[in-house]
Amino acid sequence: MPESATKARRIAVLADSDTRWKWGALTASRLSPEGVAVHLDGYLLRGRATPTPRQLREVGATPDTLREVTAAEFLGAVEREPYDVLVLALVGGAVQAVLHGLRRAWGDRPRRPVVVTGYVGVVYEKLADGLLLRHGADLVLANSRQDAERFRAVYEGVGADASAVTEVALPFLGGDAYRGGEGRHTVVFAAQPSVPGDRAGRAYLLDRLIRHARRHPGRDVLLKLRSRPGEHTTHIEELPYQKLARRADPPPNFRLVYGHMGEVLDTTDLLVTVSSTAALESLHRRIPTAVLTDLGVREALGNHHFVGSGCLASWDQLDEGHLPRPDPGWVARQGVAADGAYATAFDTARARITRLLGRPGGLPPLAPYYSTLTAPGYLPGILARHHLAPDGTPLPGAPGADRAPGPVRQIVRRAARGAYRHGVQRVAPAIRRMGEL
Repeated sequence: MPESATKARRIAVLADSDTRWKWGALTASRLSPEGVAVHLDGYLLRGRATPTPRQLREVGATPDTLREVTAAEFLGAVEREPYDVLVLALVGGAVQAVLHGLRRAWGDRPRRPVVVTGYVGVVYEKLADGLLLRHGADLVLANSRQDAERFRAVYEGVGADASAVTEVALPFLGGDAYRGGEGRHTVVFAAQPSVPGDRAGRAYLLDRLIRHARRHPGRDVLLKLRSRPGEHTTHIEELPYQKLARRADPPPNFRLVYGHMGEVLDTTDLLVTVSSTAALESLHRRIPTAVLTDLGVREALGNHHFVGSGCLASWDQLDEGHLPRPDPGWVARQGVAADGAYATAFDTARARITRLLGRPGGLPPLAPYYSTLTAPGYLPGILARHHLAPDGTPLPGAPGADRAPGPVRQIVRRAARGAYRHGVQRVAPAIRRMGEL
């Protein structure tokens, strides 16, 4: 499927949550050469975190078409459509299942799309597990030099081909550089759905944020939330800050905000978080950025990733006016590219895709590291969760790729998803509280 200067590149993005759609759609736009038009088809993998229309609008990337699918339905769609590139913006197990499904669907067919996958943000847990589940794609994107080195080390350490690892940067970095000193001083706390995951930790952070607002009445103190009540994100949020805030008595200069993170950063003078990827967006724009140490520097929180960054600080320090100074060497290794190199961060990936699309004789079959030979006790279960047999064939009863779900099935699916979210956000926490009595 070689491209030409007059032909639009056809790209399909399969995503399973709001943040992965954001990463996948924006990555797709950055992977296309300058001057080549893009036709983008969006596919949302049906599940607990399927994004709502509001969450999709917030991303700011509008596809030419958009539909909700199961894994089997997606495999059927890409067999019929002449795509140039597929971007799999999914959790690791789903990536692995789709790779095996594509391998079965395409067989030895040389003319096939280039398959791309990667990570939404900071990789601070399950490195080996997540990486090996993504092995088999033509490009495994690493968001920084540090990640590229770690990814290659894992693949080479198990004897897997590491040539797919390609260094890029986070696709959603951008915006004007911070100037400071204009208007009211604004402090933004970037909340995360599951960090910290316990009520005590979340209540503590909310209390400190409100106390900061009371201590500095001349500042605007914003709690930036990822989702509204009832919406789901990449991670399950059992204790939304909105609920906790109802019991607080915040001052007038404190408020909850939603919306696009880039727009919030436009007026931010200090970004505070535990370990959100928003910290990297903020550092890219040279906004003062603090990664909190109040709850410890721990792998479970993800803030251990920022060791050496110069950004670690506590609320006590911030209350006293401390502004962290990032370490230039650390920032350079994280793909933040505040020095202007971000403009070329995707050049290598674009060049690789162009070479693969024009490869004489086409592309070889997909070859994931996990197979029934290397992981016979692990792989079948991963594929079965997506209604695929160990060879990637849709299991009997799996939703057909050749027919869309009818109105009744769509209503049932929406009701089931709503019941699941209600159970996660209301029933499960209540049961746990009863168990603690």
